[in-house]
Amino acid sequence: MPLLSCRDLSLAYEGKTVITGLSFDVNAGDYLCVVGENGSGKSTLMKAVLRLISPVSGQIEMGGGLRQNEIGYLPQQTAVQKDFPASVREVVRSGCLNRHGLRPFYNNAEKRVAEENMKRLGIARLAKSCYRELSGGQRQRALLARALCAARRILLLDEPVTGLDPKAAAEMYGLIKELNDDGITIIMISHDVAASIEHASHILHIGNQSSLFFGTKENYLRSGAEFARDIPGGDTA
Repeated sequence: MPLLSCRDLSLAYEGKTVITGLSFDVNAGDYLCVVGENGSGKSTLMKAVLRLISPVSGQIEMGGGLRQNEIGYLPQQTAVQKDFPASVREVVRSGCLNRHGLRPFYNNAEKRVAEENMKRLGIARLAKSCYRELSGGQRQRALLARALCAARRILLLDEPVTGLDPKAAAEMYGLIKELNDDGITIIMISHDVAASIEHASHILHIGNQSSLFFGTKENYLRSGAEFARDIPGGDTA
């Protein structure tokens, strides 16, 4: 049974329909890369999965015992995020907020999860540093560690390498692949198709208010469709 299923989904942004009749499944362990031109509805789709907006029509269903609080989310970076006046530890721990409800403190288990995720992403030594003084790559690692505090089964990533230099971007893609190998299901939006699909198992290409393609990466590259022609390894026939 899929962890996540979209059935004949239609979504709108600011009153304008951006996706119509979208259907796809995400299974445990998948690495789904969502691509498409600007304004095609990629970020709107993520907001719908997170229950931040409601579909115009169609359904988003969860299976396999998946619960909403088992989904972690790394949004696009904003100027406000970059200037957040808190320590790295405080930022990472805030990812546990959906675990303790109205309890006004973090318990030992939540603190341990935060420390483990900082260590996992190589930023444990920065725990006491001010978040806004970090480099772009370090900030993204902190935000990814924060998302992991919530992501027990699925991690949603919206343009996770935007603003990073090539070295930091490559490191971020490598970290995401390691998380997937460790059993976290990945759904990632990216505008950099060639780089971002390297480790993907499946591709969802959105455009013109609908899905142009959904399937395995191998079939995407073999499709010969216009949107796959300029990707290394794609069929140019």
